[in-house]
Amino acid sequence: MAKTNGFLEDKVGIVLSLNAIRVLESRYLLKDDHSKIIESPAGMFRRVAKAIAAVERKYGVKDYSELEDGFYEMMSNLEFLPNSPTLMNAGTKLGQLSACFVVPVEDHLVSIFDAVKIMALIHQSGGGTGFSFSKLRPKGDMIKSTNGVASGPVSFMSVFDTATNVIKQGGKRRGANMGILSVRHPDILDFINAKLEEGKLSNFNISVGVDDKFMKAVKRNGKYNLINPRNGSIVGKLRAKEVFNLIVKNAWKTGDPGIVFLDEINRKNVLLRLGRIEATNPCAEQPLLDYESCNLGSLNLVKFVDNGKINLKKLKDRVRKAVHFLDNVIDANKYIMKEIEVMSKANRKIGLGIMGWAECLIELGIPYNSDKALKLAGRLMSFINKEARKMSVELGKFKGSFPNFKKSDFYRKYRAMRNATVTTIAPTGTISIIAGCSSGIEPLFAISFIRKVMNGNELLEVNKRFEEVAKEKGFDKKGLMLKVAKSGGVQHIKDVPNDVKKIFVNAFDIKPEWHVKMQAAFQKHVDNAVSKTVNLKKSASVKEIEKIYKLAYKLKCKGITIYRYGCKENQVLYLGRIPGEKRGEEYAAAESEYAGGCPAPYCPH
Repeated sequence: MAKTNGFLEDKVGIVLSLNAIRVLESRYLLKDDHSKIIESPAGMFRRVAKAIAAVERKYGVKDYSELEDGFYEMMSNLEFLPNSPTLMNAGTKLGQLSACFVVPVEDHLVSIFDAVKIMALIHQSGGGTGFSFSKLRPKGDMIKSTNGVASGPVSFMSVFDTATNVIKQGGKRRGANMGILSVRHPDILDFINAKLEEGKLSNFNISVGVDDKFMKAVKRNGKYNLINPRNGSIVGKLRAKEVFNLIVKNAWKTGDPGIVFLDEINRKNVLLRLGRIEATNPCAEQPLLDYESCNLGSLNLVKFVDNGKINLKKLKDRVRKAVHFLDNVIDANKYIMKEIEVMSKANRKIGLGIMGWAECLIELGIPYNSDKALKLAGRLMSFINKEARKMSVELGKFKGSFPNFKKSDFYRKYRAMRNATVTTIAPTGTISIIAGCSSGIEPLFAISFIRKVMNGNELLEVNKRFEEVAKEKGFDKKGLMLKVAKSGGVQHIKDVPNDVKKIFVNAFDIKPEWHVKMQAAFQKHVDNAVSKTVNLKKSASVKEIEKIYKLAYKLKCKGITIYRYGCKENQVLYLGRIPGEKRGEEYAAAESEYAGGCPAPYCPH
């Protein structure tokens, strides 16, 4: 491989950063029994393309070489990448390709420990799991069979957390969970306080499931009912505003809990006849019914900017190919249990999203925190969603609609439909590093920073476009990039022109409401949900977080997550000296696999 401006180019022209190569070698490229790497990045993309295209044989297509080449081309060009399990496992004996799962937890011991077992198997194969614990009877409630008392949902969550610690995902990444509890559960206060102790439930993101009535009660300072899920009886009342304030206060302290707006999720649930959605995957971008799984993939928007415009013709082509790819993953998948296979194939949910949004805006000369950016977000995602839906209709006509089509909101509106959902915006952590772009729809987390890589080595990483602009405009003075790396931003640097500062903003330069507005702008045109972290400065107030959560509800987001810098003892992004390091300069520093979004180590990227 030849070095090119901090990037490596292999024999077939795939250009990857040094860190992307490290991540691929660590997690993705196949190894022999002696842990020796036996495939190249190009070989990985060909393995995946071949395995996914081969599904066409099931539908009577004998020659699928053109489709395979199309899949390979868009992956090797880093225009589209599927979720990590697909890259890791396609064409292998393991063959588990989905990223997102929701596993039911019923109110009896067998179901609880069955869920723990299923979770362990999913984590081992590289997936993430979500649970609603709302059906479990509250702490202190009676247990007839033993004349004992229940320990409650929070206690059982600790069992799931411990099991996750033991099972490392296929030896490749740590497991991750989402735990959701209804705001009406009698143990809701214990749940909201569950992560106040540092390190407790460290493998869980937790969110409170709220409904419209609760949010209205918050507004009018009213009370609401607590309901025992065992028998549906009202067992008490709480003042909604006090509960909401506790959620906000704890989110300020620890980053948890987030909120999921269950009524908004189910207003957009096209399969409501099958049941209400009560849980999501670990980063909340994928609300799912019990036993559903979903496979995701993301388009790298930077690759579609030509001469200051988005190439819609090229984007349309890749959207169609990506939908075809993700639909084939459902058939290529090796499911870990029959119930998951049945539900996944019955609804055939897929989630096509985007990454590199921040760089896309930079290439177009549009500030992230601007009305122009919000309008573009809406137009662009509307285009992607419509083209994805059209492709799903075409696939449905050729291969057949998803089996629950007649029970869906699409029946009588469309002649056929292959997939119950087609779009999702995921965090895209490690696949963003492979693609060399920012995570999902997050702003840049730093313009220049120190990347901590293997063996304690450190690399200075600089946003490529910023480097180019600095040279074009003549402010690329010696030491500039290290000066930028001191804080990760450029707003305080006199040498940087004001028009450049407007375009090159990082997550902490942007006022919180712009984070929420951007999430909402995309959510309007996304079938599933949007993973987005509102990153806040350490000085952010509790009042600011209250405003964020209320604005997210008002703008019809399906959920909301915040992270105040420094609220966790351990982070994967540092501004200033890293805790425990006594010497050296203070710089913005990121761990090897941090690409943006939530800087807490337990967030699954």
